[in-house]
Amino acid sequence: MKPTRQAPVRLTQFAHGGGCACKIPPGELEEVVSGLGAPLTGGETSLLVGLDTGDDAAVVTLPGRRDTAVVCTADFFTPVVDDPYDWGRIAAANALSDVYAMGGRPVLAVNLLAWPRDRLPFDLAREVLRGGLDIAAEAGCHVGGGHSVDDPEPKYGMAVTGLADPSRLLRNDTGRPGLPLSLTKPLGLGVLNNRHKATGERFEQAVATMAALNRDASAAALAAGADCATDVTGFGLLGHLHKLARASGVTAVLDTAAVPYLDGAREAVRDGYVSGGTRRNLEWVAPRTDFGTTDEDTRLLLADAQTSGGLLVAGEVPGAPVVGELVPRGAHSIVLG
Repeated sequence: MKPTRQAPVRLTQFAHGGGCACKIPPGELEEVVSGLGAPLTGGETSLLVGLDTGDDAAVVTLPGRRDTAVVCTADFFTPVVDDPYDWGRIAAANALSDVYAMGGRPVLAVNLLAWPRDRLPFDLAREVLRGGLDIAAEAGCHVGGGHSVDDPEPKYGMAVTGLADPSRLLRNDTGRPGLPLSLTKPLGLGVLNNRHKATGERFEQAVATMAALNRDASAAALAAGADCATDVTGFGLLGHLHKLARASGVTAVLDTAAVPYLDGAREAVRDGYVSGGTRRNLEWVAPRTDFGTTDEDTRLLLADAQTSGGLLVAGEVPGAPVVGELVPRGAHSIVLG
């Protein structure tokens, strides 16, 4: 555990939650968007990936181009850490991740900023934007302005446009029985962030993990011939794995002993630093999961609401642990072993 480093202003105290744990619960969200995915007809483009399978981003063809598709996504959230620069880096990496999760490369982003201008100084907002700009530069992605509003609660993220080869997309509906499952970042970000919000303790390993781009993992997955993946964010590993298994018409068997966790994650669960979002994730997947003899703490970690987590790939990714496999569809979407 790293020593506490007090920030001049504790940004996490200005938000009701933190990071991707603030997502609308998956069950409620699916009810809201149900029936809203009617495709456009008669246009010059085709929607390759839309709302139907709950994938990470939308993908559309370009007129007259068979080798290039446009990937579009947006993501923003409340402060997940107190340091404004780190929050900006994490939020940008998280937004860019949706493009990488589709097998694309980000080319243009615009900022999305909500700021309580009467409660927080604008020099902090500048640091947030600087952090986002630095991560976008690392990704080779232009940042061309954005949109801001006066809001009682600070929020930051990006809308991102990327490019991809339409014949080499990573999708969540192309999983097949017999494929292994690889996870490219450890779990535990949610509980460590929740502990940070409650106590001010700073966890460098969590910040480094969240700020790390999924660029190399995406490239490695494509190079290995994978065509099925998703990133692990607010719905937790179990939530995103269920969506992948459901969309692909398979069952996922998860080897719980092979799943990696950040240092301090189990202690944070033991000490009660579990967000409401994580508990809602577990409640949502419970009817769809055979938990076997898995203990409650492990179940919570597997459902932990991640912020800027890794990629979950149907295939072997060099350097990433294999945490399970896809098998023919059974009575449950997920079986824990």
